[in-house]
Amino acid sequence: MLMKSLLFLLLLFCGLAGAQVGETDYERNPLIWHSQVDTLGVKAVEMAEDSEAVDAAIPSPAVIEKNDSLGVKGDTLVVRLAEADSQLKSATRPTVDDMSNAPSDVLQVISFSKIFWTLVILLIAYLFIRLLMTVLEAFAEKSAKARITIKSLIPVVRILIWSFILFAIVKGIYNPPVETLLALGASVAIAVGLAAQDLLRNVFGGIMLLFDRPFKVGDKIQIGQHYGEVLEIGLRATRLVTPDDSVVSVPNLELMNASVSNANSGELNCQVVAEIILPIDVDTRKVRKIATEAAQVSKFIYLNKPIVVLFFNEMHERKSYLKMRLKAYVMDIRYEFQFKSDMTEIVLKELLEQGLINKDDLGYK
Repeated sequence: MLMKSLLFLLLLFCGLAGAQVGETDYERNPLIWHSQVDTLGVKAVEMAEDSEAVDAAIPSPAVIEKNDSLGVKGDTLVVRLAEADSQLKSATRPTVDDMSNAPSDVLQVISFSKIFWTLVILLIAYLFIRLLMTVLEAFAEKSAKARITIKSLIPVVRILIWSFILFAIVKGIYNPPVETLLALGASVAIAVGLAAQDLLRNVFGGIMLLFDRPFKVGDKIQIGQHYGEVLEIGLRATRLVTPDDSVVSVPNLELMNASVSNANSGELNCQVVAEIILPIDVDTRKVRKIATEAAQVSKFIYLNKPIVVLFFNEMHERKSYLKMRLKAYVMDIRYEFQFKSDMTEIVLKELLEQGLINKDDLGYK
């Protein structure tokens, strides 16, 4: 997979030169990229006609002499006409500039080259994140002590990298005005909010799970009828690996609204409970000793936490039984069920060998 990705990137960069040549030829086409030339020519003619009309309005010397006889000086009239001409040109110039610069502004914000480089950067970022996540996963699996810590950082690292990439694309490639960015963001937020409300709820739930952290990647949790190890905390759903090696995706909105039971809460060890149904008249003192030793000799035991043996009276079809519960901690949650099976086998073997129970005494009758 890695070799295919590197080969694809090599072919992609080999084609950049050809794409840039085509883009340069495309930009040099005045009919496509410089349509404002004709517009400026038309507007320049119109401005020239307006200027000629104003100049034609300037009086002749005879008119100026007549105005002088009436007490109106020609110089004053010429100054007024010149001011009117200047005001007319200043009033029409912004409109011409706006019309000529509008296509250029649009092409500066969104162009073929910017879209092309955006796709290239997104593809490279995706491949880089996939490679980084694979390396972190492999490193976490090699170190049992650091597995929980490393896996809990993976979703945070993924979100931070994508946030930086998107910011770099918007700011470095497009760099739109703040007003345009805010207006576009508001429009997209309203459109997406109306079209995908459930998706946004799940995304918001995923973000809240990363901050609230009721569980981490690598924890063993119980959510509804599903129990397993947290494989991934995504923006839309959280994935669990069940004991029978099935992958279950639970929407984050459901996780936010439901009760979640966490078996290890970020630690590598967790409590394991083994239950055995015994006759009501069994010697509990000897059974407790055997159960404690069975947990201690198991290769999966975590001895830094206590071992507890409890007995409960239980009724089944009007008959009384004794339920033994052996509680001990496994050194790694990955060996939870192996540890439970190991303790059960050792306890039953010792009880049968010492004659405390018979095979017919096991289970409900």
